[in-house]
Amino acid sequence: MEYLVLARKFRPQRFDEVTGQEHVVRTLANAISQGRIGHAFLFSGPRGVGKTSIARILAKSLNCETGPTDTPCNVCSNCREITEGTSMDVREIDGASNRGIDEIRELRENVKFAPAVSRYKIFIIDEVHMLTREAFNALLKTLEEPPDHVIFIFATTENNKVPATILSRCQCYDFRRISVQQIADNLANVAKQEGIAVSRTALGWIAEAGDGSMRDAQSIFDQVISYAGLDMSDADVEAVLGLADRRFLLDLSEAVLNRDAAACLTLLNEAYLAGIDMKHFYGMLLKHFRNLLLVKIAPNASAFDIATEQAEKLGPQVKTVTRETLQRYLDILLSEADSLRRSPDARIKLETILVRMTYLEPVLPVDEMLASLEALTRRLEATPSSGTAPSRPSTPEARPDAAPVAQNPPAASSAQVRFSTGAGNPIDFKHFVKRENPLLGAKLDAATVSGPENGCLTLHFPAGYIFFDSITETSQKAELERLANLCWGQSIQVRFATSNAPPQENGANTRKGAPINEIKREAIKSPLLQKVLDAFEGAELVEIKPISDKKSIP
Repeated sequence: MEYLVLARKFRPQRFDEVTGQEHVVRTLANAISQGRIGHAFLFSGPRGVGKTSIARILAKSLNCETGPTDTPCNVCSNCREITEGTSMDVREIDGASNRGIDEIRELRENVKFAPAVSRYKIFIIDEVHMLTREAFNALLKTLEEPPDHVIFIFATTENNKVPATILSRCQCYDFRRISVQQIADNLANVAKQEGIAVSRTALGWIAEAGDGSMRDAQSIFDQVISYAGLDMSDADVEAVLGLADRRFLLDLSEAVLNRDAAACLTLLNEAYLAGIDMKHFYGMLLKHFRNLLLVKIAPNASAFDIATEQAEKLGPQVKTVTRETLQRYLDILLSEADSLRRSPDARIKLETILVRMTYLEPVLPVDEMLASLEALTRRLEATPSSGTAPSRPSTPEARPDAAPVAQNPPAASSAQVRFSTGAGNPIDFKHFVKRENPLLGAKLDAATVSGPENGCLTLHFPAGYIFFDSITETSQKAELERLANLCWGQSIQVRFATSNAPPQENGANTRKGAPINEIKREAIKSPLLQKVLDAFEGAELVEIKPISDKKSIP
């Protein structure tokens, strides 16, 4: 018997066997069961996702001897003839080779005749967008008012090329790419039925190579079987798919994240000597860093067509790197893509890109940066500078009139001991919050504290304060009330208020009509600031000050 390729052998024959197009299947099945069958359908989407297969299933559902039914029997003569492509009442026409007006005129003549043995006469036109403008015009009238026994099913990969006059006369269904996970599951079922031993990792590689097309993935699987037989190793799949360069990706990204330029250049040289095309490798590297970023951001990487096995390998790499750093790496690769394609020597260009990436300073989120700066400030305050008296006495001897203080007070009562004198001062409360929770304390800088009065402490913020939404969250409010309870030794309720006046600093705004916090927000996001930080190794953002008088600039 002649060999039947996997894409044909395992072609779905019923709606419930279709993978990845549940929205289309459900709509068609409901239309059949409710008797709401249209006279023209347009299936559009990428290649190999099931458009023609569903068209055939729909034809069988309508012409099955037990139908119309959403579950064709596949055993009656009508079903078998449609499956084999020999039905006289279901014609499949290739739009690419029958695209002229003469062919459409012939089709219009055939439409007039009743079905030979079936319920409906069905015309399936594949790649319908290939028809000429004249052919489409000749089809319009027939498509709008066909005989009751005629149904048209069009399939296309480019519905943007189908005239609007045709689209308006059809029920249009958009087919989606099939996910890597769904394709891999289908291939695993095929392997089980065919008695093929293959790892889940290898199936994931084949599914990725299919690029959302079930037919392409099954064809690649056929090719791998021809190469490796029924017992295939991961190395066999790598050899057929040309995935030898994959082993360099993880090592290369590891070197970039470790800021090891020498290792990057060594790995790239090994890839070059192995015969890997540098422009193709750049595309894989771009996708690899995209996957790193998605694994960092999204807990469920499989939703982005990243195989589970691959996500498990990428996870350890992104644990110690920030999202902002990965975003910058990806931005560099994207911005250099066109330049590399035009470069006469892709290898040298790729070397310069990798060196640039490795020498970038890691980017910290603003919250972490503020916390780090606050911690640094606390350490500086705790260390007296030479020749300067400490700002706050640390022992009883430094202040003769002070009462004895325990050298090592218990942790649980440290707050009460620290504020045994001066507690209740609103300004001291801001300092107290800074010491106990630096990140939260930094957000209180712009606040004016009043109270507590009748057990209520009010924090006044200027209108439009950048951190107001964050600090008024339930968790932040609860933390402030906890710290207030420690500070005053009683139950304190925290309330928030805003003033209509914009925040002032040094008695003036820096720009007419622009609040200080808005200017600070713009300064933090400034590309120029980031370039300065990149240019000077070890540079840190210490403070943002508004310039109220240009003459004050040194």
